[in-house]
Amino acid sequence: MVDDGDRSSSGKRKLFSLLCHGSIFLGSLLFTSAIPLVVLLLFDDPIIKETAKETLNYHFNIWLYAAITGALAFFFTALIITIPLAWLIGGAFTLFTLVPPIFGILATLNNPNEPYRYPFIWRLL
Repeated sequence: MVDDGDRSSSGKRKLFSLLCHGSIFLGSLLFTSAIPLVVLLLFDDPIIKETAKETLNYHFNIWLYAAITGALAFFFTALIITIPLAWLIGGAFTLFTLVPPIFGILATLNNPNEPYRYPFIWRLL
């Protein structure tokens, strides 16, 4: 049987992990990155800290990939023939931005005691 301390700890993990993963959907890039940063700095729980670090790494990667995608789209749209390629790159970037956080949210809902690891990112923190 689980005591109330474990239940409240699991609920806190779930809430703040979901907040970190869902922050990508909340608005501007600086605001979305501030949420996991604040969570990382305020909490001592190792699962919450690991989730916040992973989410910050994901945000840093999104910034990097956005710069690369923007540069490629700029250069590809300069050539009339490659405009569909620019749309393809932009669509792939949009999917990469939106799908992994949804998987992170679902993973957190299924098991809040294990941090979700984003695929295909460089971990800086």
